Amino acid sequence: MLTMLRYMDSREDEQIRGITMKSSAISLHYTEDLNLLSLNEFQEGVFSHLISGREEYLINLIDSPGHVDFSSEVSTAVRICDGCIIVVDAVEGVCPQTQAVLRQAWLENIRPVLVINKIDRLIVELKFTPQEAYSHLKNILEQINALTGTLFTSKVLEERAEREAESQVNPHSEPGEQVYDWSTGLEDTDDSHLYFSPDQGNVVFTSAIDGWGFGIEHFANIYSQKIGVKKEVLLKTLWGDYYINMKAKKIMKVDQAKGKKPLFVQLILENIWSLYDAVLKKDKEKIDKIVTSLGLKVGAREARHSDPKVQINAICSQWLPISSAVLGILYFNGFL
Repeated sequence: MLTMLRYMDSREDEQIRGITMKSSAISLHYTEDLNLLSLNEFQEGVFSHLISGREEYLINLIDSPGHVDFSSEVSTAVRICDGCIIVVDAVEGVCPQTQAVLRQAWLENIRPVLVINKIDRLIVELKFTPQEAYSHLKNILEQINALTGTLFTSKVLEERAEREAESQVNPHSEPGEQVYDWSTGLEDTDDSHLYFSPDQGNVVFTSAIDGWGFGIEHFANIYSQKIGVKKEVLLKTLWGDYYINMKAKKIMKVDQAKGKKPLFVQLILENIWSLYDAVLKKDKEKIDKIVTSLGLKVGAREARHSDPKVQINAICSQWLPISSAVLGILYFNGFL
């Protein structure tokens, strides 16, 4: 049976209940041979200059409770941080505490990034198809962005109310004539950078228990070489309703009536689903083929283990290491 060490839940009551009740801090020393883009280069799709070499980072992480009853712990942690990672359960979706954390980060002017975790539950528990999983993940992002939009609108309206409190009447109007400004300020404000979207480099998809995670830039690098499409084009189309027309050699908008699969489904999710299917069914021939095609090495102990989770972890943690995915999102968003 696979057991998980809960390093951050040091209190006895936390271990008994299986939840975080008090914020805990830890310093993580991370060393890796990196090949990462800077934030500006990622957003602009410029790939001529790469930051490479062996890099070392010391990340001070505060693990705050996810339960709404302990929201005061979140408020305290946010005030001393440079940024925050909002973790959302892929099955449970947006919960009351998700809203509370987003609001707190907004009030403290902290830039959040999003991690949608437990993708494995969509495969193993809910038995979603890749297309159903994509629609579900898309819905989660839409809900979170709706919350972000509400926070942004509230801020703009509050600023407008403050301006009206100072002077409700236009001082340049003629005597006896009052001219009011009924605009909210929303029309002239660019809020596109506030929202979560994989193509903006602020969303990663993970399964912490199985040791894997990815942002779309990982697959953009791979498929740009395999199918001959520019990386910057893939970064803009791997998430969203786009599909690739191999005959025309073009990426086009998905025509739902014709049953076309989005690139995110076809190039990413179907491969992950295929791996899980092979391991759970113990199809050794298919597993060996996948491992060979990915250029991985799985130890004999993991390969023979009776628990499929051990084998999945051994493969996925090499193929899509979660540490690299999370480090990448922190780097792209200027946290490192």
